[in-house]
Amino acid sequence: MNELIPLIVIIPIIAALLLNLFAGKNKIIKAIAFIVGIGMPILTLITGYGLHYFGGHQPLASSNIAGLPSYITNSTLYNLHPAITYSYTPLAKVFIFALGIVVFLSLLTYLNSENKSSGPFLFMVFMGTASVSALILSDDLFNMYVFFEIAALIQTGIIIASSAKDNYETALKYMILSSIGGPILLLGITILLAICGSVNITDISLAVSTLVQTPISRGVLLFAFSLIFFGWLYASGLPPFHVIKSSVYSKAEPYGACILQAMSLISLIAFVIVIFRIFGDFDLFKGAMILISIIAMVLGVSMAVVQTDFRRMIAYLSVGELGFVGLGFGLGGKFAITAGLFQGVNEMLVTTLLFIGLGSVVYLTNTSDTRKLGGLIGKNTMMAIMILLGGFAMAGVPPFNGFRSKLMIVEAALTSGYPELAVIIVLISIATFIVFVKSFYTIFLKPQPNDLKFVKESIPKSMIFAVAVLLIICLILGLYPGIVTNPISQCIGGLL
Repeated sequence: MNELIPLIVIIPIIAALLLNLFAGKNKIIKAIAFIVGIGMPILTLITGYGLHYFGGHQPLASSNIAGLPSYITNSTLYNLHPAITYSYTPLAKVFIFALGIVVFLSLLTYLNSENKSSGPFLFMVFMGTASVSALILSDDLFNMYVFFEIAALIQTGIIIASSAKDNYETALKYMILSSIGGPILLLGITILLAICGSVNITDISLAVSTLVQTPISRGVLLFAFSLIFFGWLYASGLPPFHVIKSSVYSKAEPYGACILQAMSLISLIAFVIVIFRIFGDFDLFKGAMILISIIAMVLGVSMAVVQTDFRRMIAYLSVGELGFVGLGFGLGGKFAITAGLFQGVNEMLVTTLLFIGLGSVVYLTNTSDTRKLGGLIGKNTMMAIMILLGGFAMAGVPPFNGFRSKLMIVEAALTSGYPELAVIIVLISIATFIVFVKSFYTIFLKPQPNDLKFVKESIPKSMIFAVAVLLIICLILGLYPGIVTNPISQCIGGLL
């Protein structure tokens, strides 16, 4: 067993407790947050791949116990996982490392832009980091559900901690939806436990491959799939939950929105991988994934184009970008799924860049209403150019990472015999480009309104640094996509 694997979850939890304990002691909590924030990506890199069985209770097949009778070695008990299992794979490393980068840069921006740090807010950030890390590490469905619920509560808390207008109303709406989506997801997991006798995902996958041959069991499994799929839509913010999820992003401070979006994306990735492992052979799975992905892509860009608040514009565009991830799984196959997951990594990085970059506009003017803005390119030309390039990355303009992942999805659609999907992908990318350029012109290039007032004179260097780092990463991944696609492809090959 690799003892470093659980530390990826444990250390953020300990940090969260310490930050809450030292609330009010500004220098101490800033130091703890910075050290843990920069330490998490490093821990992710030095941790070796493997499995961690909590309590040391590994399957009998892995225990090398000699002399076991044949009625045990020939039974399902021999391969059953009796404990919560964490699986640290190259895929998990990619996403947890990307999450660590997002959290660190968001925290750096927060710590340097706020005079006094909030212990409770930082508590929620690290608890959320621990929760979504556990989601992607866990090979246990019930353990995933527990951390899924924690993550939902944390997201509500981050919204409440914001000073945005109507943030309490948005938090209440999100909690109401949580009270519906969470139990439905739990019911689907319970049905799988009842029919398969285990909540371990590997055990369930093996059981389902046999049970699906029986008509009655197949019907029960389809019902469980529909419940879990519904819970997944809620967790990831895909239609019909795209409106409330977009509102959640827009009501949080820019550094909070980055973390909320990363949490939602990793929840999407974690659960779609589980759904694929369990129900991937169902024809309904591919059809549902393609349908919901297209709806998300079209609705996302359609609703973004009519927004006058640039935070809501980014939020809707990010929801639409999630459709590309789902489309990779819907198309199926190693190349398509790799492309979808690569798009997920790119989405996390690019959206963080845009939330922080355009967050500098809110920092200077205390508004995100594009009708009240203009001429801001003169305040910091370098930041404006980096934001424009970040928008190009989201729209899929070469040589950035978004171009690589979207091109891969287009190739996967053509190879799979869906040229119409390839056309839709191209059209959505063009529409995204138009939406962003229009907003960029309104904010930075049009004449500055006479009544525009600046509450701050300059942008914190931490914001410029964070956006520059993210833009460099986007460029590197655009030029050398194998950094991400090779480890992802290696893992996906083991799932097919």
